[in-house]
Amino acid sequence: MIHKIDLISQNLHSSFSKDYLPILTIDSGDSLQFKTPDIKWGYSSSNGEDCIALESRENEKIQIHPMIGPIAIRRAKPGMVLEVKLNDIVPGWYGHNWAGGMKNWQNDCLGLSNTERVPFDWELNSNTMTGSTKIGNRLFHVGLQPFMGVIGVAPVEPGIHSTPPPRYCGGNIDCKELVKGSSLFLPIAVDEALFSIGDGHALQGDGEVSGTAIECPMDHVDVTLIVRQDMNISLPRAKTPSGWITFGFDEDLNKAAALALNEMVQLMEEFFEIEKTAAVALASVAVDLRITQVVNGVKGVHAVLPHGSIR
Repeated sequence: MIHKIDLISQNLHSSFSKDYLPILTIDSGDSLQFKTPDIKWGYSSSNGEDCIALESRENEKIQIHPMIGPIAIRRAKPGMVLEVKLNDIVPGWYGHNWAGGMKNWQNDCLGLSNTERVPFDWELNSNTMTGSTKIGNRLFHVGLQPFMGVIGVAPVEPGIHSTPPPRYCGGNIDCKELVKGSSLFLPIAVDEALFSIGDGHALQGDGEVSGTAIECPMDHVDVTLIVRQDMNISLPRAKTPSGWITFGFDEDLNKAAALALNEMVQLMEEFFEIEKTAAVALASVAVDLRITQVVNGVKGVHAVLPHGSIR
C-alpha cells in the first residue's frame, strides 16, 4: 500500500522519542510518499511562490531538522531491522548553505569562528539535476546528488533526543551515498520502530565541512519500509547502487573509524565466509574509509565496499 503524507505542521517534529505518538501506522512492505520542508522550516513549490511556514507539532524549545513522522510499523520489535528502501528523491527548486560565523572546531582551525556568517542561495533544477549559485560576479554550477540527511528510528533510551548527533538507530547520518536506489538498514530499538525522515540535501561533500550541505526542500520522496528478521546488526548499514556501507559514530574520529571498519569486517566475514584476519586483509585492498561528517558533535565515518571489487 502507498500512503501519501501531507506537508503540514501536524506531521512534522524535530526530535526523537519513544513516547511520541505516530502520525500513521503501516504494515511492513508499505510505501510512503511525501514532501519535506527546507532547513528553515519553509516550503515553496516554484520560483515566485512565497514559502509557507511550518513548525513542529511537539513544540521543542530548539527546532533544528524538520522530520516527517514518526511512522509506526506493525509487528516491528526490538532486535529486528528496518530496511528503508529509497525509491525516489526529487529536490525542490531552491536551496541554501552557509559558512563561518559559528564557533566550532573546524571554524576555529580556519579562522572563521568570529567572522560574519555568509549565506549562499542556490537555484536547483531537478530535471537536469544541476544547481547554481552566484558568488561575486561569477556563477558557479554543480551536479546534484540528492539524499535525505536524517533517517532514523526512535532510540530506546527515555526522554527527548535532539536530531544533530547520529546514533546506533540512525538519525542525522548525513551520508551522501544514500541516494535513490539505496537501502538503509536500521536496528529497531522500540516496538513499532517509530520511523522519521527529513533534512533534504541536494549535494554534499564528505565531511560537510561548513556545517551545511545544499539544504533544500524535497518535492517528492518515496520510501518503502520493510521489517527484516533475517538480519542482526547493532549499527546502521546500507546497500547503495555503488556498494555496501557500514557506519561508525563517535566524538573521536579514530573511534568512529574503528567502529565502521569493525562493522565492515564483520559484513565481509559473513559475505565471503572467511576468518577475521582474511577479511581485514581484503578490506585493506578493497574498502574505502570515508569521513561522513565532522560537524554534528558526534563525527561519522563510513566504510565502503564497492560492488564487484572482490570476486
